[in-house]
Amino acid sequence: MSKPFNEKFREQRRLFLLKLLSEQGGYRANSAVLYMSLYHLGIQASQDDVRTDLHWLRDQSLITLDEVGESVEIATLTKRGIDVVHGLAEVPGVSRGVW
Repeated sequence: MSKPFNEKFREQRRLFLLKLLSEQGGYRANSAVLYMSLYHLGIQASQDDVRTDLHWLRDQSLITLDEVGESVEIATLTKRGIDVVHGLAEVPGVSRGVW
């Protein structure tokens, strides 16, 4: 059975977040920059969507999160996250093959 569109979209958005982090120096960026980057790529997401996805990615050990303010967190890609970006590992809930 096929997944609902919103679930596929969420999986794609999570992969885009990982890919964006993989392109940053030090593999890190803050949640506000990631939100704006998704917007500029034409990927609709609320700030809450981004924070929720970042916390989910952290729970899967794909990123670490450090809180630096009331509404801003620094996300850092882990080695496992890098493997997912390069297609060397698969995590249910993260799309494959976008890039």
